[in-house]
Amino acid sequence: MHIHILGICGTFMGGIAAIARAAGHTVTGSDKGVYPPMSDQLKALGIELVDGFEPGQLDCDPDLVVVGNVMSRGMPVVEEMLNRGMPYTSGPAWLAEHVLKDRHVVAVSGTHGKTTTASMTAWLLEYAGLDPGFLIGGVPANFGTTARLGSGKHFVIEADEYDTAFFDKRAKFLHYGPRTLVINNLEFDHADIYKDMDAILWQFHQMLRILPGNGRVIINAGEKQIARLLDMGCWTGRESYSGRADVAADVHVSYVDGGLELQLANGDATTCALALPGLHNCENAAAALLAARHAGVPLHLGMQGMQEFRGVKRRLELRGSIGDVRIYDDFAHHPTAIKRTLEAVRETSRGSVFAVIEPRSNSMKLGAHRAELADSLQSADRVWAFQPRDLPWSLRDELAGLNECVVADDVDTLVADICVAVKPGDDVVVMSNGAFGGIHDKLCALLADRRG
Repeated sequence: MHIHILGICGTFMGGIAAIARAAGHTVTGSDKGVYPPMSDQLKALGIELVDGFEPGQLDCDPDLVVVGNVMSRGMPVVEEMLNRGMPYTSGPAWLAEHVLKDRHVVAVSGTHGKTTTASMTAWLLEYAGLDPGFLIGGVPANFGTTARLGSGKHFVIEADEYDTAFFDKRAKFLHYGPRTLVINNLEFDHADIYKDMDAILWQFHQMLRILPGNGRVIINAGEKQIARLLDMGCWTGRESYSGRADVAADVHVSYVDGGLELQLANGDATTCALALPGLHNCENAAAALLAARHAGVPLHLGMQGMQEFRGVKRRLELRGSIGDVRIYDDFAHHPTAIKRTLEAVRETSRGSVFAVIEPRSNSMKLGAHRAELADSLQSADRVWAFQPRDLPWSLRDELAGLNECVVADDVDTLVADICVAVKPGDDVVVMSNGAFGGIHDKLCALLADRRG
């Protein structure tokens, strides 16, 4: 089958392309400003790419067009596809029909921690010799790729609630049919899609309605919105974990001496080293261990595998250490994620913790989280914030309560100011869900230049 993918360079659709190619299909695709690293990965797989969304690309006469959720009515290639009456589907629907229907799907959902938890889960299944397939919104260091078909019966997928396509406004995860479902946490996000928290809960409720009774829901106990969700109805057995000692849970989690400690309901305790710092990453690890156990990996084996988990690109990824100044890259773009990331760095830092942020997500641009932003940065000793010229609200106004804060609309200005302020032993945490103008490399280069 010849599949043509519209919007192929996004992480999810690029993963679909890689899986389709591994399954033996001919794959082509297009995107606006075809860009690396995904474009390089796809070309290495022999996937022909078209730059732009002009209608002529459909002259290759594919058997099926797979439409990414970046596409909308009015785009020339979309109108041409509909006018020609060509067969089309969404990425999640294609995955469900051609890959997931005969497999044990482990879906990892929630507002925060999906990528890390899904990466951990896939690695634990791999460590146990189960050769899972996976599709993850990041690059797990243990695999070096975002997606794999796999030969085993298990498939791990990062299950986000973003809408499916212009013709299907349901959450993507409603297509996946999981048997094991992780819900890490629930907060309001995706303000461009959902009007309020109730709208998000409704989508999660639809997923619980189709989860099999002999499946498993793994939840972060003590999360208010998860409790609201379960009150709407749950027909599947549950297991819970929590990093809070005052919350009833099947497994209690602690971050002890740079590692993970699990306290089990029967009183037993078990520990292992963990590559990622912070209590929130211990909770991610607990969710992955429980999910892997439901998929057939005994807890003792999972704990062994967790010690060999090497992290995920752009999740507290160390981009450079110059003159004992460490530069981290993190995907955090929601206030809760920003807060947890900075707290995790604070636990291991030997100097000052500096936060550098870019408000780039759709929710942040719309101002949905602006009131919580200053509080999320309290763990930082100093903050540098990038004010995009098209941001309709003022970062300077929202962060006025912070004692040490610099706001600028130029990345090079931020880089120069940061490099003057840092000292050996300091940690600089850059947080954005985009490239942030190459700020990580610029910081490393200027620090190295000044040191030399």
